[in-house]
Amino acid sequence: MPRVIHSTVSAERPPIFFLATDQAAVLHSGMNVSFGEIVAVSAGSTHHHRSWGPCHWATMSLTQEDLADVGHALVGRDLSAPTSTRPLRPAPPLMARLLKLHAAAGQLAEAAPHVLAHPEVAQSLEQALVHAMIVCLTDDASFEMRSCTRQHATILTRFEEFLAENQDRPLYLGEICTAIGVMERTLRRCCHEHLGMGPLLYLCLRRMHLTRRALISAVPETTTVATVAMDHGFWELGRFSGEYKALFGELPSASLHRPPGKRKALQSCPLALPVSETA
Repeated sequence: MPRVIHSTVSAERPPIFFLATDQAAVLHSGMNVSFGEIVAVSAGSTHHHRSWGPCHWATMSLTQEDLADVGHALVGRDLSAPTSTRPLRPAPPLMARLLKLHAAAGQLAEAAPHVLAHPEVAQSLEQALVHAMIVCLTDDASFEMRSCTRQHATILTRFEEFLAENQDRPLYLGEICTAIGVMERTLRRCCHEHLGMGPLLYLCLRRMHLTRRALISAVPETTTVATVAMDHGFWELGRFSGEYKALFGELPSASLHRPPGKRKALQSCPLALPVSETA
């Protein structure tokens, strides 16, 4: 299913990100990322990752201290995490080696963890992975993120922070724009660029998913649907109930009273909701 993921990167271990199999391109912080490319992510940054169908991606990371030490040992200079997220296009043979090693590590961890329990095996695989990662990061075939993309990513970060700080009350587009200091058309452009939808639809979808998570994890005897809905900014309870069922295929009361043994992990849902948004 199509999905939008909002994530915050570790300040101590900023990762690299890449598609693990030959698949359709994804959108990462406004950048199209294709198979064979790497995104080097800045420490402590926040991102929106959008995919349109099945997606299998991978990440790798070193501490900033280890990255500097290994870079000096392997390529003769200190490496540091990028100050801004940037995409890279390593030479195909280098990227192919990284993909092969990463896949082998995952297969061993899943099918034969006892093999990785041997220190010699684990150290050998780790060194091979680190070497493949460093040569990809230092390959010359790279390109820079556009300045407008960085600016839009910053706006989206302020947008997400404002939504999180005002989770329990209705929000209006003019109020949001004033609070984060952007014009309405700019926010709409940023949201469509990164999220594939307008800000109000994203706000509604975000709150719907948070509400569903709260309902599934709540204790039915001490919780009501109305309380959970209002805690997440839904005050028109009849409309909320209808839109919830349209999105998740069940009424909110069914989510709340799901038997403990059937409280499955949340499933990805299409980014579509029968709500209207002003153009």
